[in-house]
Amino acid sequence: MLEELRVFGVYVPAALVWAVLAGVSAHLLRGWLQRYAWSNLLGHGGVLEIALFVLLWWGLTAGADMFFY
Repeated sequence: MLEELRVFGVYVPAALVWAVLAGVSAHLLRGWLQRYAWSNLLGHGGVLEIALFVLLWWGLTAGADMFFY
């Protein structure tokens, strides 16, 4: 597992980088999910957004471990 990544010359925790990428991706996908009313199918829209963020974060972390290690 990658412990730190160098971003513009500064070492930051890899988990922070993947969390930021997952947050931006979840935010971009949120508009699409609201447009097609997916959030209404699961009851509360916040639950879907948190689940989407967690799944994206897990996927990015797993993918990074697979390709960068």
